[in-house]
Amino acid sequence: MRLVPINRLQEGMRLGRKIYNDEGLVLLSDGVVLNSSLISRLSKIDIGYVYIHDALTEDVEIPNMLQDDTRNQALKTIRTQFQEMSSSSGITKGFYHLDKKFSKIMDSILDDMSGQEDPMIMLHDMHTTDNYLYTHSLNVCLYTLVLGIAHGYSRSELTMLGLGSLLHDIGKTQIPVKIVQKPGMLNDEEFRHMQAHTEIGFKILKDEPNIPLIVAHCALQHHERINGSGYPRGLLGPEIHEYAKWIGVADSYDAMTSSRVYKKAMLPHQAVEALYVGSGTLYEQPQLEIFRDRVAIYPIGLGVKLSTGESGVVVKIDPSLPHRPVVRVVEGPEREKIAPYELDLRQTLSVIISSVVE
Repeated sequence: MRLVPINRLQEGMRLGRKIYNDEGLVLLSDGVVLNSSLISRLSKIDIGYVYIHDALTEDVEIPNMLQDDTRNQALKTIRTQFQEMSSSSGITKGFYHLDKKFSKIMDSILDDMSGQEDPMIMLHDMHTTDNYLYTHSLNVCLYTLVLGIAHGYSRSELTMLGLGSLLHDIGKTQIPVKIVQKPGMLNDEEFRHMQAHTEIGFKILKDEPNIPLIVAHCALQHHERINGSGYPRGLLGPEIHEYAKWIGVADSYDAMTSSRVYKKAMLPHQAVEALYVGSGTLYEQPQLEIFRDRVAIYPIGLGVKLSTGESGVVVKIDPSLPHRPVVRVVEGPEREKIAPYELDLRQTLSVIISSVVE
């Protein structure tokens, strides 16, 4: 399979992976042959790329961070609980079942991830973003757990970190829907309302009897930045909990790599570069270094152009050197078709990826 931008889809292409909506329901199954009607529908939803079956890369398998059942159950739980909270005052009512619902999901997620050797941050499965909050909450949880595993946290620590990341935006359930789901940039007043979600989330979670207080602090602090430029309190580096710093990195990365009505999604290598601009000022450099080493900046299936002028598709990633993947070269410098061959950039140091084929 290979990744193809939505604007490059053609009739007759065959979908390589399922496309889900935010409720975890399948919109399009893998293997569906695209026609003009389906391509038109895909162009109207916030997905930048889809996986397509391709004869030259038919043997390439895209790894899953989660089992389908786990992902769908997680999204269903997030959607159900967040919708219930949106329909009432989560601050005053109290939701004493939150720990049971989300702790069960965390166990399933950690079980899936613990079975993987050197889990990496890949492009998430293709979902529409009718309600960005649900998929964003799950993505941030997965990305944060990858970082936590790489950092060496214990299972109990990962459970708390995972809950903190899964519920980091729970305060948005009390922000007006017209602001949370606005299909465009927020104005200053709307942004002030949105910023309140951190303190609201803290108030919701701190009184939950079986939710650790640190989970509430993750909701409160995930927009703080180490130079004091974040919100709501303008905390400096030592004042921000370590978990909240990890979540802040993952939260920013997912926002950058998600398509929205008002902006095009960045590719992973672009988002990593953007995060590094804030190294030592917004984010802790050691945390960014772990992040850099755990993100597949050139995801499997991505089309790339090499410094030789040749083009190909990323087919394998070594977790110890994710920026030097194996590329299946399929085109020559003049875009002529050639007999495909695999080039291992770990071994061929004189060749680099010069650009991404979009």
